[in-house]
Amino acid sequence: MLVTGASRGIGRAIALMFAEMGDRVAVHYSSRREEAEKTLAGLPGEGHVLVGGDVAREAEAIVGAAVEGLGTVHVLVNNAAVNLPSPVASTDYEEWQRVWRETVDVNLVGTANVSYLVARHMIERGVAGRIVNVGSRGAFRGEPDHPAYGATKAAVHALGQSLAAGLAPHGIGVASVAPGFVATERVAERVDDAVRAQSPFGRVAEPAEIAAAVRYLASAEAQWSSGAVLDVNGASYLH
Repeated sequence: MLVTGASRGIGRAIALMFAEMGDRVAVHYSSRREEAEKTLAGLPGEGHVLVGGDVAREAEAIVGAAVEGLGTVHVLVNNAAVNLPSPVASTDYEEWQRVWRETVDVNLVGTANVSYLVARHMIERGVAGRIVNVGSRGAFRGEPDHPAYGATKAAVHALGQSLAAGLAPHGIGVASVAPGFVATERVAERVDDAVRAQSPFGRVAEPAEIAAAVRYLASAEAQWSSGAVLDVNGASYLH
């Protein structure tokens, strides 16, 4: 399997959970090689590989390296993303444009391109595989300080549903998870008592809880959940 953005946080938890089930994992990173190496070193089993590259610009190299290292890719988890602040009232236009370009390139175009390449690999090899996208609660709830992130995650959900319909004749299932806040390094400074109180459980998710949802959607039993967007937000946002 290939997990993009697996150097830490949710991606690391996903890689670990699948490795514990006996899968060989291609651990992808963009800039955090040292962290990705820690992920790789912590995986049980053998045959895992490290894959570097920018999903926005190097999708072919990333997927090619994963296929070369693993032989085949039967599961793709699109987790790589950026989440850059750009509130309208306090962001100048030049910065606004920069944030939107980068966010769209990574979160949407990168996800689309990696998905395309892996899907074509699966079709050519006759693999009835799975693609799982890591979306966001923000696609529904709104992200006033991170509007590009919310918009691209909504687009990722829609992309997953389009791919689900298009790839079903090939036996390939596609679904998405939509987490709320997760206890990761990236958002640690934003998790306070007010954020925890958004969920009636009084906490935010652990990365392993998101990984468990991904594990289900990537399983053979989840074929009839293809096209789904699964909320994994501890009832912090209901719609």
